[in-house]
Amino acid sequence: MSRRQRAQAGRLVQYAILAVAVVVIALVADWTTLRTQFFNSQILPSLFPELITTALKNTILYTACAFAFGLALGLVLALMRLSSIGPYRWISTTFVEFFRGVPALIVFIGFYYGLPVAFPGRVLPGGTLGVVTVALGLVGAAYMAETIRAGIQAVPKGQMEAARSLGMTHSRAMISIVVPQAFRIILPPLTNELILLTKDSSLVYVVGLGLADSELTDFGRRNLSQYVNLTPLFAAALCYLLITVPLSIVVRRMEARSEKAR
Repeated sequence: MSRRQRAQAGRLVQYAILAVAVVVIALVADWTTLRTQFFNSQILPSLFPELITTALKNTILYTACAFAFGLALGLVLALMRLSSIGPYRWISTTFVEFFRGVPALIVFIGFYYGLPVAFPGRVLPGGTLGVVTVALGLVGAAYMAETIRAGIQAVPKGQMEAARSLGMTHSRAMISIVVPQAFRIILPPLTNELILLTKDSSLVYVVGLGLADSELTDFGRRNLSQYVNLTPLFAAALCYLLITVPLSIVVRRMEARSEKAR
């Protein structure tokens, strides 16, 4: 057989294996039970409108606030990491390594339960939203700082040299010339970080949310206990997909555009 014929035969074998697997799953699965447990037509309508007006809205709000806080802090940390001042680099490195190494779940628990113990009478403003913004934002900032730092270092050094030759200070050149170019480079990975923060917002349930502060995972868990059925969790998962799938499409298009630009 020629190389082309071997390649065609290999593809046919793979298609055959896939078809057999699909047939086996179709025959073995109990579709009636799956439909009842994951897409119960009697339970699903009862989840609305709270699923959208409360759970989905809170998930988007928590993610957006945490991302904005994390992006601002991550930019500061990235600039500190690139600073010629030693203590700035040490502080930034310690922060990044700590919050990248500690699970986000521990950060949530520490901020929600630990802060009132460490600082009696002092609480973060904004209630649950404030805790989520800071806790999730700190974790996101640690990852975004490294992404931003890599983007800044990817900008050709000639850009900074040209700006300095025009009389700009180092800080002005960094803010006006280097950072905007770096953000164009790191936009796809930052969007990926937004997707990760969306999913990490599900950890908020560990702090014992009230019904008004409930996000998708907490909403699904509450109704799972109430109905003893997986339909609420399946509905919550679909809502997460409504957020993450469009973002993933945006990332792929930005990456494709970036490849064409090269």
